[in-house]
Amino acid sequence: MSLDAFLMGFAFILIHLFANELIPSNRMNRLKWFSFSGGLAVSYVFVYVLPTLHKEQLLVKKYSNHLAMESELYFIGLVGVLIFYGIQKVVRKAQLKQQPHKARALFWLQILFFGFYNMLVAYTVISHNVLGIQAVFYGLAVGMHFIAVAHDLWREYEDIYDKVGRYVLALGIVAGWILGITVTFSPLTEAIIFAFISGAMILNVLKYELPPDDEAHFGTFTIGVVSYTTITMSLKFFFQW
Repeated sequence: MSLDAFLMGFAFILIHLFANELIPSNRMNRLKWFSFSGGLAVSYVFVYVLPTLHKEQLLVKKYSNHLAMESELYFIGLVGVLIFYGIQKVVRKAQLKQQPHKARALFWLQILFFGFYNMLVAYTVISHNVLGIQAVFYGLAVGMHFIAVAHDLWREYEDIYDKVGRYVLALGIVAGWILGITVTFSPLTEAIIFAFISGAMILNVLKYELPPDDEAHFGTFTIGVVSYTTITMSLKFFFQW
C-alpha cells in the first residue's frame, strides 16, 4: 500500500467517524456547503468516473474474448444503480407506511450495503494505485461524497448511526484496504468492481449530494463544478491522467 493510499483511506475512516462534526450548524452555511460538495461530486462523476469507466470498457474488450459488445461494464454499472436504489426504496417505503420496527431493521441492511460499498471503493483506490496530486483530487471528491452519504444516514436514524452505523462504514474502508493488500484480482474482475461502484456512486451523488431546489445555492454549486472541473481537466492535460 502506498503512503498516498494509506493517508486517503485513513481520511475516509475519520470522515465516517466524525462526518457530522464537519458540517456547519448554521442553515445557510450548511446549504452552501452541500451545494459546493454536490458540485464537486457531479464534476467528479463526469470528468473522472465516466471517462475511466469508458477506458476500462475498451481494455476489457481488447483483452477479453468473452465480451463482444461495447457496453458490458455499463450494464454492470446499471446493476449497481438498481441494487442500491432498490434497497433505499424498500427502506423509504417502510418509513412512509409508518412501520418503525421494519424500517429500523431495513436500515441495518442499508448500513451493511454501504459498508460493502465502502469496501469496494477502498479496494479500488489500492488496486488502481492512485498517487500524488491525483490522490488528492480523488480523495477530495470521494471524501465529500462520503460526508453527504453519512449525514443522510445519520438523519434517518441518529441513534443507530452514532452507536454502530458509522463504525460499520469505517470497517468497510479497513476491509477494502486488507482486500487490496492481500488479494490480486484479474483485470476483468477489477473492471467489474469499478463498474459496479461507479453505478452506485452515480446514484448516490445524484440522490444525496444534489440539494432540492428550495435548499440549493446555485452560485456555490456552480463554483464547485467549475473549479473542480477546471483543475482536474488541466491536470489531466499536463500529467496525462
